[in-house]
Amino acid sequence: MATEVKVPTLGESITEATLGAWLKQPGDPVALDEPIASLETDKVAIEVPAPAAGTMGRQLAKVGDNVAVGAVIAEIEAGGAPAKEKAALPESTPVNPKGPGENMEPKEAPPEDAEGPHLTLSPAVRRIVLEHHLDPSKIKGTGKDGRLTKDDVLAAAEAPKPEAPAATPPPPPPPPAPAKAGERREERVRMTRLRQTVARRLKEAQNNAAILTTFNDVDMSAVMAARAKYKDLFEKKHGIRLGFMGFFVKAAALAAHDVPAVNASLDGDEIVYHDYLDVSVAVSAPQGLVVPVVRDAQALSFAEIEKTIADFGKRAKEGTLTLEEMQGGTFTISNGGVFGSLLSTPIINPPQSAVLGMHRIEERPVVVDGQIVARPMMYLALSYDHRLIDGREAVTFLVRMKEALEDPTRLLIDL
Repeated sequence: MATEVKVPTLGESITEATLGAWLKQPGDPVALDEPIASLETDKVAIEVPAPAAGTMGRQLAKVGDNVAVGAVIAEIEAGGAPAKEKAALPESTPVNPKGPGENMEPKEAPPEDAEGPHLTLSPAVRRIVLEHHLDPSKIKGTGKDGRLTKDDVLAAAEAPKPEAPAATPPPPPPPPAPAKAGERREERVRMTRLRQTVARRLKEAQNNAAILTTFNDVDMSAVMAARAKYKDLFEKKHGIRLGFMGFFVKAAALAAHDVPAVNASLDGDEIVYHDYLDVSVAVSAPQGLVVPVVRDAQALSFAEIEKTIADFGKRAKEGTLTLEEMQGGTFTISNGGVFGSLLSTPIINPPQSAVLGMHRIEERPVVVDGQIVARPMMYLALSYDHRLIDGREAVTFLVRMKEALEDPTRLLIDL
């Protein structure tokens, strides 16, 4: 009897997803709760666990199909236990179900590494494995429960390959077809569900909000000096690097206390003010930019902020962020500086009313006490919904951040 595999509940207000990849193929052994498919929602990729042990049966949906919550996408046939259960009998006592008069050829035993949690590959990892023609069972996973991460597979791809014996050299690969002179090629790739959602939401933000951006610059000398002085002690005590985001999140919390409209949102004809700061921090993931939320940032220490963001970044690359971690948020910080951006006008993330854009640090000539000196400067950009936030409030918010970052002692004594 076959067991139906249904699309699980995906989260509040999410009614469908896109089938991103099949992690098991018909005929493959399946263990209970083992991931067999990956679904792409508006925010993250979600793995579908097997509701029963057995053998992968029919697949009722194709990669790229949109599937609704509760829809049947596959079947698992009874029997055909996973490989580790089949190997329970010792090799020295084979059993012939046809009796002693029949010859029985022993089946080839699966390799030792042919099973395990690290072979449940995320779509990004599976793509790299296929591109580089790698055997995932030969790669050591460093992710949760030994799973393979993108960095694990890239490291294996870059590692030197052992030379084949001289007696049996591998056949040379066929030469690539020469490109014709003047040939122009095109490739069409379907947008991921996440990319479609990002495009729709950004356009909605432009259509519905009165977005304006104001700028300021910050002398990062004090922050850089503090990091240089305490980074070793900080890492030794907390086991995490002291980065810039801790300073910016704390400065944003301090400024939002003085200018609460920046941390508010519109709900119809009402303004919703928050006495907490839930910061959506933009991090890079294989499927695009995602924004997990640092909850109650105003109450967190530098170490707690840095640990939370580092964990988000690691799990974004592995594709293991949850929907709950992506939902909510009252204010967004986006650091385009890590990619080299000098200046930008970020778009707000509805229903939030403001987003702070960080940029790269570069030495520029500035006037200090009547002297022209070189200082490490960063441009800050605050995009905001002018329906809720006035220009005076936006400028005041950036000035408060500038004051806190140029004199980090203010962060400790709440000035």
